[in-house]
Amino acid sequence: QVQLVESGGGLVQAGGSLRLSCAASGRTFSNYVTAWFRQAPGKEREFVAAISWGGGSTYYGDSVKGRFTISRDNAKNTVYLQMNSLKPEDTAVYYCAAKKELSNYHSPALYVYWGQGTQVTVSS
Repeated sequence: QVQLVESGGGLVQAGGSLRLSCAASGRTFSNYVTAWFRQAPGKEREFVAAISWGGGSTYYGDSVKGRFTISRDNAKNTVYLQMNSLKPEDTAVYYCAAKKELSNYHSPALYVYWGQGTQVTVSS
């Protein structure tokens, strides 16, 4: 079992920045691919970013490329999502998720472990 707890969400003006954290506990965190997804009201869960076990490879959804950066610190069992140049359309609940395989990293259905989510609201 892996337990994931997100933090760092909040209310920010358009153009601002936030950094989300995902703290993991349980099994060896470095054995898991970790990703961020988001879900706005009435919409499907959307892939935001993913990072490989050691952090050497990162992947981003088209809507956040160039603005968001995913990173991880396995010594602290934590994954981060630095969000810059935020837009109102980034408003959503952001979830951290983990699984062992890197393939199909963009598919939420394949992730085994999920956090409870943290709300990000971007005002215009």
